[in-house]
Amino acid sequence: MACVFVSSRVLVDGKFVPASIFVSEYGKITDIKAGIVKPSASLIYYDHSDKTLLPGLIDSHVHLNEPGRTEWEGFETGTKAAASGGVTTVIDMPLNAIPPTTTVENLHAKLDAAASQAWVDVGFWGGVIPGNDKDLVPLVDTGVRGFKCFMIESGVDEFPAVETADITKAMDVLKEQPSVLMFHAEMLPPEGEAKVTDSAQPIAYSSFLCSRPDSYETTAIETIIDLARKCDKKDTLKLHIVHISSADTLPILEHAQNELGINLTAETCFHYLAFASENIPDRGTHYKCCPPIRTKANQDALWAALQAGILQTVVSDHSPCTPALKDLEVGDFFKSWGGVSGLGLGLSILWTEASKRGIGLEKVSEWTTRNTARHAGLLGRKGEIAIGHDADFVVFDPEKEFIVTEQKIHFKNKISPYKGLTLKGLVEKTYLRGNCVYTVEGGVVEKPVGKLILEKRIA
Repeated sequence: MACVFVSSRVLVDGKFVPASIFVSEYGKITDIKAGIVKPSASLIYYDHSDKTLLPGLIDSHVHLNEPGRTEWEGFETGTKAAASGGVTTVIDMPLNAIPPTTTVENLHAKLDAAASQAWVDVGFWGGVIPGNDKDLVPLVDTGVRGFKCFMIESGVDEFPAVETADITKAMDVLKEQPSVLMFHAEMLPPEGEAKVTDSAQPIAYSSFLCSRPDSYETTAIETIIDLARKCDKKDTLKLHIVHISSADTLPILEHAQNELGINLTAETCFHYLAFASENIPDRGTHYKCCPPIRTKANQDALWAALQAGILQTVVSDHSPCTPALKDLEVGDFFKSWGGVSGLGLGLSILWTEASKRGIGLEKVSEWTTRNTARHAGLLGRKGEIAIGHDADFVVFDPEKEFIVTEQKIHFKNKISPYKGLTLKGLVEKTYLRGNCVYTVEGGVVEKPVGKLILEKRIA
């Protein structure tokens, strides 16, 4: 049946208002009325008037790792974790699954694995690796939302880093496609610039931080901008920098966005906004990620860049692995896998930190819904509570606090730097196209109702 959702605090057009949201039997929003309507015999009535109703989150940077490394994560556990945190859509990265999403054939292997295992909607990024430039347009036509490449060793052999010639080819192929080219923007500085390292203390976080200096990020982004300026369609070519960690990149990004006319966006991650290097303990390899978590002053600059619009989106970069790969017993930062697990905790993490800084929930939602929907080419369908959109909602209590325990973690391997933290803001229910897929009392529903997003992206 059709239904209506009511709340005294619904986020509509960037403002919290009392509203009634009418939803068709097909899961689309058909009408929005000011105020709270009375129950009707012809409509299922969902009364959340004492809670906040937000649009479902779109986490546009998630590694689900299936097939091939399903012991790290899988579609079932990953999408259940997403649902538990109000995330109604995830976009899966092209690695670390085997095979990676670098050809249409490989994409189909992933789709076969994902069938009947999606508790939320799932879209897919493709990958750019050396020599696959002829695979990119077929992947666009098959429905991938865009492409990611690495400018430094990725950590897995089947997804090698690209050289500048490979980037130039990809830019040329994608410049008129409804797509986006994304970069893991770390790159070794030119010869002659010393690499700062102190590997004599492999259990010390400071040693690892020195081994991945800010110059890796700035060198990569300056290279991307230089290549983009040479592209004859730089105004239509969409570029995106994933997981910005260094504040040194921010003036470079701002100059490219505002002065050079380059269509460039960028994201940061929950862990860069919640943790600082000064507080990471030795042997704390569950904090390791690439690029690394940097200083508190650096963190403050990332928050300012979000508020200024230099960074547009915040994502999890959920990059899980098995306990053995984290090397937790020894705590060697140079041997452990680099990736932070946090899928499903992001809204509470971000709100915990934002509320300390006097930043409203409206901005938190914008960075994780509307802007991520735009980045993934889903705006108009996802990311807002608006007529014609999917009825994807989060029932959120912004005042409720909870401790992150293993019972609150729904992803496969319960290794996370967030474990043990007290977070502010609790996801009480998650709705996907009007269907309740998670409640805080009962957990994730038994049967999956998520869909695979495979329609071709529209320019």
